[in-house]
Amino acid sequence: MPATVVVGTQWGDEGKGKLTDLLAKEMELVVRYQGGHNAGHTIVVGGETFALQLVPSGILYDHITPVIGNGVVVDPTVLLAEVDTLEAKGIDTSKLLVSGNAHLIMPYHHELDQLAERYLGKNKLGTTKRGIGPAYADKSSRVGLRVQDLLDPKIFRQKLDVVLKEKNAVLAKVYNRLPLSADEITDHYLGELAPRVAPMVADTVGVVHDALDRGAHVLLEGAQATFLDLDHGTYPFVTSSNPVAGGACTGAGVGPRFIDDVIGIAKAYVTRVGSGPFPTELTDETGDALVDIGHEYGVNTKRRRRPGWFDAVMLRQAVRLNSLSEVALTKLDVLDTFDTVKVCVAYEANGERFTHPPYHQSVFHQVTPVYEELPGWKTDLSGVTEIGDLPQAARDYVHFLSEQIGVPVRRVGVGPGREQFVRFPGGGPATAATAASATPAASATPAASAGPVPTAPGVPR
Repeated sequence: MPATVVVGTQWGDEGKGKLTDLLAKEMELVVRYQGGHNAGHTIVVGGETFALQLVPSGILYDHITPVIGNGVVVDPTVLLAEVDTLEAKGIDTSKLLVSGNAHLIMPYHHELDQLAERYLGKNKLGTTKRGIGPAYADKSSRVGLRVQDLLDPKIFRQKLDVVLKEKNAVLAKVYNRLPLSADEITDHYLGELAPRVAPMVADTVGVVHDALDRGAHVLLEGAQATFLDLDHGTYPFVTSSNPVAGGACTGAGVGPRFIDDVIGIAKAYVTRVGSGPFPTELTDETGDALVDIGHEYGVNTKRRRRPGWFDAVMLRQAVRLNSLSEVALTKLDVLDTFDTVKVCVAYEANGERFTHPPYHQSVFHQVTPVYEELPGWKTDLSGVTEIGDLPQAARDYVHFLSEQIGVPVRRVGVGPGREQFVRFPGGGPATAATAASATPAASATPAASAGPVPTAPGVPR
């Protein structure tokens, strides 16, 4: 049975946890394939809110085996704290598996992440300062410690001594910080954490393939989103891994031919946390309203998210990068009170119009959004369960988005609850080919103001 991938299509916080939880009832395994505890997934079940960081969203179903794949970086302290919180709420976590090949976040990763951001000053990247980037950097440098090393004290200490010699030199000579103790780290990781983590460690690649071989449904869950991807995002304001659908192959150990569906998830508007370009950003009262109504604050960090109108240019690119088969749209209800809503259908820069993001960052930093304005519906959608009960203006908005991005929108979220989705029969064009040739409507005009846009020198085309 082929696997399904769920991937964010914007800058994160689109509601992947809610969609994954909804799809999980049809699955046997839910596999997290990249990221760390910098990604928070919020799920509301029976009025109770669950904020997940590392544990896959399928944990809330008894029949699911939740798997943390090899592409994830794991802070065992955070993992165990999350397990304890879930258990205290009556959630059984005994089936949770963690790849022995997943890399560990160590105390020096936290320290270096925080110091680096502080020293970058106004040029900071806006990381969560949780050690994610430094852990992935050590993985690439081949000096990282892995989850399986917790099961071999001798190897753990040998690896730790080698890497800590270099890390302590950096802490002392670059940042004027005291060295970290190898003994203290060893005692904590091996003495306190390893005994509790050990029962979870498994050959997760084998587990996933055994499930696929017997025809089970497997869901591959990404963290962050397409435009935070290390290769395809708005570099350098990105995460340190590959959230795109292709990352599911390496992060879970699954070949491409096993993946049948790729479901992209997008908000009915756009938000972003941290630094980086944002063509449709709203810094006025409309943006404030989106934040207030949508409760746009980080699940883990509590940072205020930057809001903006829906960007179809980004979504067309996300369709390309992920081979999306469909899109699930969330938070349509947040737009309930607006008289009109806008959709960015193109960018303009240096006299040129773009229907996909320009490849050069200097151009992307100075683009002006071209908007199409649609009527609002001025109706509370939170109680809607059938497409026929949606106001025509809301249906028109969804269909317009689908036509712009070239794939069907088949699920539309109208509230935070697990079942607050309205199913659309098709939602628009069935192939991504339409998106490649999509052109803005004739009435579309450049935005008069979309908040401050960073300036950058023009780049010859």
